[in-house]
Amino acid sequence: MRITLPTILTLFRIALIPVIVVTFYLPFKGANIVAATVFALGAITDWLDGWIARKYNLTSAFGAFLDPVADKLTVTITLFLLVQADPSILMAVVCSIIVGREITISALREWMAEIGERKHVRVALLGKIKTIVQMVAIVILLARLPKVGLPMYQFGQTLLIAAAVLTIWSGAVYIRAAWPILRGREQ
Repeated sequence: MRITLPTILTLFRIALIPVIVVTFYLPFKGANIVAATVFALGAITDWLDGWIARKYNLTSAFGAFLDPVADKLTVTITLFLLVQADPSILMAVVCSIIVGREITISALREWMAEIGERKHVRVALLGKIKTIVQMVAIVILLARLPKVGLPMYQFGQTLLIAAAVLTIWSGAVYIRAAWPILRGREQ
């Protein structure tokens, strides 16, 4: 197994998950800012490991497996924290949509890869836009910044709702791309 710099960055991102959780619960002023900063560091690392892997051709099978796992773990666990901090129907529904789509599309990709049709469910631009909106929303929601001319928490919620809409849309695109294969396997 080849451990490349992008894979090391992905492992670092996984190691940041307990740091996010612990800092989220620390009882000191500014812990929310620390948790948001650590999450943002992970999001930047996610972009950086992909860029390095593509630019310097440092891809590996282990890295290709681990990267989406790290993404899903980080986002899902952080969304759980956000719902606990704001146990409203809005947050529960929006976060459930995002997590539900991630599980569904991950299962779809795994199944499509198993039957040799992975190319039909590759990451698309819409999925990347969804990820950016989602990451920015999560950072804002974790930070729980006071109103600075703009109600930041509500802005973060709006961005998370936008991410959920993009989640549904991008998930539908993946399902639509896979649908002929799904239907063909039944017949």
